Amino acid sequence: MARVHAFTDDALGDHDAVGLALEIARRRVSIAEVVDAAIARTEGVDPELNAVAAEGFDRARAEALTPVGGFFAGVPTFVKDNSDLAGLPTMQGADAFAPVPAKRNGDFARMLRATGVIALGKSQLSEYGFSASAEHPRLGPVRSPWSTDHTAGASSAGSAALVASGAVPLAHANDGGGSIRIPAAVNGLVGLKPTRGRVPQDRMLRQMPVRLVADGVVTRSVRDTAAFLREAERVYRNLRLAPIGDVTHASRIRRRVAVVTDGVGVGASPEVETLTLQTAGLLESLGHHVERIDQPVPPSFRDDFLAYWSLLASAIVASGRVEHGRSWDPSRLDRMTLGLDRQCRRHLHRVPRAIAHLRRSHRLAEEVHAAYDVVLTPTLARETPLIGWLDPMQDYETVMDRLLQWVAFTPWHNATGAPAVSLPLATTAAGLPQGMMLAAALGHEAMLLQVAYELEEAHPWPLLRDG
Repeated sequence: MARVHAFTDDALGDHDAVGLALEIARRRVSIAEVVDAAIARTEGVDPELNAVAAEGFDRARAEALTPVGGFFAGVPTFVKDNSDLAGLPTMQGADAFAPVPAKRNGDFARMLRATGVIALGKSQLSEYGFSASAEHPRLGPVRSPWSTDHTAGASSAGSAALVASGAVPLAHANDGGGSIRIPAAVNGLVGLKPTRGRVPQDRMLRQMPVRLVADGVVTRSVRDTAAFLREAERVYRNLRLAPIGDVTHASRIRRRVAVVTDGVGVGASPEVETLTLQTAGLLESLGHHVERIDQPVPPSFRDDFLAYWSLLASAIVASGRVEHGRSWDPSRLDRMTLGLDRQCRRHLHRVPRAIAHLRRSHRLAEEVHAAYDVVLTPTLARETPLIGWLDPMQDYETVMDRLLQWVAFTPWHNATGAPAVSLPLATTAAGLPQGMMLAAALGHEAMLLQVAYELEEAHPWPLLRDG
């Protein structure tokens, strides 16, 4: 396996975002040095990873000379290319329309910039975020830095590849079916999908009939994820949710943990099941009460989720001309997007019932979390696939069947709106990261972070440079 990383003894070192912010605040390194180092690292790894959708290096260098305040002042990052960043186009992982620079930051980028980060550009995703593997017929695949023969995962693939490779310490990700957690699992990172409404979103995402998508970041440490949520909450606070606050360590409270190894419609592979049970054993050794249970998600959920997913694709295809004018060329969409659109139009009568079911799904999640504080599952049902296995230009039925075999655990939390975090607690026999996922009830990110801190301390995960 060919591994790619940019870790070296420059201004970034191997610091996580919190460590780098402290180095900058103590004036041990300058913001200009940090930004230049991050640009050099990005230019070094991107030819092999294909993780950058659009670069804004010159603007980042200029911003480094007059930084804004905030805890993360001067920390370099990337914004996923489905969120507006002023001055750069938002292409949604597609090339079916002409690039037009955004006039202003979207709501998420505005909040993110207020924490002090400097955006180096936009990160690549799968077309409109529909596939769990970013493989575009013309833009090319995003590759895992752990093995460039393998996919970097779901639609936040570019961000995850850049963080795992050491180009930047944290980057924007969002998650409508697992796209924070899946690339975190594939690339050996921490990826927490927050509770619905916790973090600001761009208007398009807020207007969905079911708000599946949540915005966040992918990081190399639990403390970076905790610090991001703390700083985001200082900029924007949802008064309907209990605050997360400043979570800096594990709790002494022992939790009730349910373990599930059967996904919706498919079981975990024998290797992944074994790795999940090893993580359950680690939790039990730390004093938590661990109990294995059957999958509580109803079998109908997969069809309901797919019906709604196809509706989103159909809406994009139908509105393309209005949104992008004469430059819109649907013939340049991949077969997965077009297949979802076709499926929606054939089965449109199923969509209202699917939406109703998805909107009620939080009730079942509440029942589960009345009995258990945390639910442990693998993030993905199988090992990371090779580039090409989920190629969206294959026959639609083939790629969808393969997708559902792999992504069998993450979409449930998008429907319920509950938080879930993938942690890089396992490694396959082939040497690839395999994420383990912890989920909690609505609004309980602080508890997830406390458990994550404890697991990180008990079972530290490697950086690419360690290998």
